[in-house]
Amino acid sequence: MIDVTCAIIEKEGKILAARRAHGQHLAGMWEFPGGKIEPGETAEECIVREIMEELNILIRICKKLEPVEYDYPEKSIRLIPFVCATDNDEVVLVDHSDFRWFGLDEIYEVVWAAADIMIIDQYLIHSKL
Repeated sequence: MIDVTCAIIEKEGKILAARRAHGQHLAGMWEFPGGKIEPGETAEECIVREIMEELNILIRICKKLEPVEYDYPEKSIRLIPFVCATDNDEVVLVDHSDFRWFGLDEIYEVVWAAADIMIIDQYLIHSKL
């Protein structure tokens, strides 16, 4: 089981999602950005680092949601979600092919990675947007 963090980044009533690039596991699918926890790193440290590395934005953690476990054919992950905020306007894509700010009414317009759908469901229950 691989521990992976993800960020549901809120800004102005929308949330940010990114599309996985060609050649990556789950290429073309949308996800909440994040990444693997490094040895000796907390989940909180990981998500701040990963978002800076992947999107070049600084985030503030607002809330931690419940982790979900998902078994993909290639690997099993424990996805640890954080609701976050940012003041940054300039997203710089490093590992993704696209990004988009979604209103909650638009969130199902794209194809999501399966584990992220479980995070969306949990988020929508707790959302105050």
